[in-house]
Amino acid sequence: MNSATLTNENLMARRRAAVARGVGQAHEVFVARGSNAEVWDVEARRYVDFAGGIAVLNTGHCHPAVIAAVKEQLDLYTHTCFQVLAYEPYVELAERLNQLAPGHFEKKTLLLSSGAEAVENAVKIARAYTRRSAVIAFTGGYHGRTMMTLGLTGKVQPYKTGFGPFPGEVFHAEFPNELHGVSVDAAMHSLALILKNDVEVERVAAFIVEPVQGEGGFYVAPREFIERLRALADQHGILLIADEVQTGAGRTGTWFASEQWGVAPDLITTAKSLAGGFPISAVVGRAEVMDAPGPGGLGGTYAGSPIGCAAALAVLKVFEEEQLLARSQAVGEFLGAKLRDMATRVPNIGDVRGLGAMVAIELFETRNGQADLHRPAAELTRRAVAEACRRGLILLSCGNYGNVIRILVPLTASDALLQEGLLLLEASLQAALGVQP
Repeated sequence: MNSATLTNENLMARRRAAVARGVGQAHEVFVARGSNAEVWDVEARRYVDFAGGIAVLNTGHCHPAVIAAVKEQLDLYTHTCFQVLAYEPYVELAERLNQLAPGHFEKKTLLLSSGAEAVENAVKIARAYTRRSAVIAFTGGYHGRTMMTLGLTGKVQPYKTGFGPFPGEVFHAEFPNELHGVSVDAAMHSLALILKNDVEVERVAAFIVEPVQGEGGFYVAPREFIERLRALADQHGILLIADEVQTGAGRTGTWFASEQWGVAPDLITTAKSLAGGFPISAVVGRAEVMDAPGPGGLGGTYAGSPIGCAAALAVLKVFEEEQLLARSQAVGEFLGAKLRDMATRVPNIGDVRGLGAMVAIELFETRNGQADLHRPAAELTRRAVAEACRRGLILLSCGNYGNVIRILVPLTASDALLQEGLLLLEASLQAALGVQP
């Protein structure tokens, strides 16, 4: 089709005819190009990007250093399969991730292609090391779309509907969420009930938890909860897996969010922003745990692709040269302050929360001019996200109640662009509420 005839409308018609219905799409927009925290669609309309490809673009769209590294690698080799002919960038990236992961113990790394693949392999490694089968995850957690990771995911709609049965020996405890009435004590009690009623503790291989729940609503795991989980794991020989597919690569102000726990996980899964838009993922963990599977037990045809390795090494260099960990903290502080101020004018904002630059607002219906925390405003959230897109701001919603707006803007965005996006967000909320400017 001639580029002059490319419109979002006709491309959506082609998409509906050619692409499986189950592949969702948040906005009926087709991108033509992107730069840092801005994108332009096929009709040359500009958008401020507060979604970042779902936490994939911490270094922004098409960062020049990442693109240059990929172009250089393209001229050398694009694929050998690391298990057939190895290459140095894989080893270097593993070395760097081993250095970055928290914990005063020797570490090793496995490189893969996707976040779900990393989580699948973390479970395999945990089972191989402990010689146990059960895994305990948490309500609201999201771990991927494969059968094992769907089993781990603690949210039915839309991910699990119609796809069961799921792998056995997976159990879900409550995730602490004070806003919705689940204390740390209540969460630990629910875990104790699983160990009393469903599976003996001697059969549990691992606990898996997100430091900040992504799809679940950007709820931050309380430090006390993680410390108690770590103590319970140590008491019974259970491994602690930190699923950092979304929180990793500097999003929360440290390279891994679990650096802020005060205790170290045994295994970490990471993906998304690790390679600045190119597919790569990893499992990083205790050397003796990582070495439990025998030769041939781990790997994959495209796992740790040379292109992804080159991009990831460039991302690490960009973080150092542009001091993006400090920038992540600054972006989070900027967003948090502005959103709390916005809440004084938009009483439907019942909570502003986050860790580093992983920030969200939760929307509720109002009663007597204040947010009613018993009435999540899912429809308001949907309208606000759609209105923002019409005004030129890309947003994503999330949460078990569908009432959370999350911000995953590239860390490289300027303060001016952040402010522009926030003004668009407030205008969109007011429009969704029917308030005239």
